[in-house]
Amino acid sequence: MAVTSDEFRAAFAAYRADAAHGVLDTGRYRMRYFTWGSGGRPVVFVHGMSDAARAFIMVMHRLLPQITGIAYELPDGQTDGSHLARYTHEAYAADLVALLDHLNLPKAAVVGSSFGSTVMLAALAAYPERFTHAVSQNGFAHRPLNRWQRQLARSGRFWPGWFADWPEIYRGVMWKVDRPTLSSLPRDVEQFYLSDGGRTPMRASALRSLTIDRTDFRPALPGIRVPVLVLTSDRDTLVPPECGATLLRLLPDARHVEFTNCGHHPQYSHPGPMADAIAAFLQERGSGK
Repeated sequence: MAVTSDEFRAAFAAYRADAAHGVLDTGRYRMRYFTWGSGGRPVVFVHGMSDAARAFIMVMHRLLPQITGIAYELPDGQTDGSHLARYTHEAYAADLVALLDHLNLPKAAVVGSSFGSTVMLAALAAYPERFTHAVSQNGFAHRPLNRWQRQLARSGRFWPGWFADWPEIYRGVMWKVDRPTLSSLPRDVEQFYLSDGGRTPMRASALRSLTIDRTDFRPALPGIRVPVLVLTSDRDTLVPPECGATLLRLLPDARHVEFTNCGHHPQYSHPGPMADAIAAFLQERGSGK
């Protein structure tokens, strides 16, 4: 079932009223994060290449109070002191674990969306003892850019400003690359979706794209013993189906849920099914303690 305006407004109002925000200096950047809820199983959400931490608020709202939701902004190389051109997945993984340490969490579940799934895989491979469960949402272990994408990303390293500086161009591009998501959103949720992506510096998106281009976690997948839920969408135009198939084939402990009539960002368009899938996975797989 697709999202409604009422669901979005209720989740956003609760988030604004109840979420607690903080900043952590990881030694690599000033990480902005928020926590929402208390007493439930800690679940950390890692956003995608051109997205924001608050992207998951409708999913979190559905899962409260069973979870304590945690989300953070990836380094952007613009406002947080990070040197993004030198960032590696080892650094991304270390930042995630630094947040767990800061919050005094020996273990947590982790949800990685798209590019965030590669951060999640890096952390699972390097710090398996810190994670009870993992959810890959339209994620991948290997997705090299094509020639045109690589050239565009290399040029984008030098573009100033944010996507929000070019609202009509940005909206047109997103309608072209992720029409299945945008076409299912009420107007206010569409604006929220575009606002989250607009908060991304164009240079950061380009550098993250180049990081994707040189990433291949396929050799590490057989050694990841944390249970993983692989979420895919039947109308995803950004990540090919074989990426999810690779995760399912190589991960030792994986299960699969596919969303129907759904694009690349179910956290905006199908938060109910996404929350239900995560809740069922956490319950079926036990505490993981």
